[in-house]
Amino acid sequence: MSWKNESLYLQVSETTKIHYKVNFQKEEVNEDDTILVFNYGLVCNFQHFDLQVDYFASLGYRILIHDYRNHFDSTSDDGIESVTFKNICQDLKTLLNHLGIKKTIQLGHSMGVNVTLEMAYLYPELVKSMIIISGTVFPPQDIMFDSNVIDLSEPIILKAKESIGELYSYLWRNAYKNKLAQIGVWSGGFNTKKTSIKWVEEYMKKIGELDPDLFFHLLDQMRDHKIINHLESIKTKTLIIGGDKDKIIPNYLQRVLHRYLKNSSLYIVKDGSHVPQVDFPELINDRINYFISN
Repeated sequence: MSWKNESLYLQVSETTKIHYKVNFQKEEVNEDDTILVFNYGLVCNFQHFDLQVDYFASLGYRILIHDYRNHFDSTSDDGIESVTFKNICQDLKTLLNHLGIKKTIQLGHSMGVNVTLEMAYLYPELVKSMIIISGTVFPPQDIMFDSNVIDLSEPIILKAKESIGELYSYLWRNAYKNKLAQIGVWSGGFNTKKTSIKWVEEYMKKIGELDPDLFFHLLDQMRDHKIINHLESIKTKTLIIGGDKDKIIPNYLQRVLHRYLKNSSLYIVKDGSHVPQVDFPELINDRINYFISN
């Protein structure tokens, strides 16, 4: 059985249980080992890093992938309101301590960039280096799609949710079956010449497993995240990656991160979308491996 098929769980507190997967045994870890930790984006899942996980596992790297609290098989009786970047990082720290992990390389995509930056700020001793892809430290409501369309549409959508009740949840769970919705996500977030619409359908199907309230809650968490105030204090070696055709997070935001993260390098992928690691996995994997190895 592939290690990716083996689900593990840790009760990180009385109320919260975290689901994770590793390609090593806890007993094998010593304090000199550096573990690759993957932090996915807003209503995303392990699928977004499949090709990175497979590649780095094949090179012999030790890997940890995990679900945030109240995502998929990770649960918390504290509810959606407890899903904050601080709590996510505390959960991850507890998991790292449980596994005896003293050093990590953190890879974050989209909202996972917020998680990764928070880890580097709160627990710098645990983060040897980090790779952050297609992220932003500005409120997404103000900059997504290079407009404030999200900010304008959010109250309308929330009002509609209150009006139609259970129908909203049904539409959320089944949006992946709608071809127009698939095409909208595909063309808006991906390089359609490199990533198949079938991949997008599977991604959308996984979204439907999440609580529909989680999306706007996490958007608000990103809006209120104050990590921008601490960027210059983060000394962690960093590789910043962005796609030059990213329609969701405008490309200039990667340059902002590069400016304020003093120990960083910037890699912009030609024709890369919001998920360049899916569009161009070989290119991204090689660049990350070079960064890690030097």
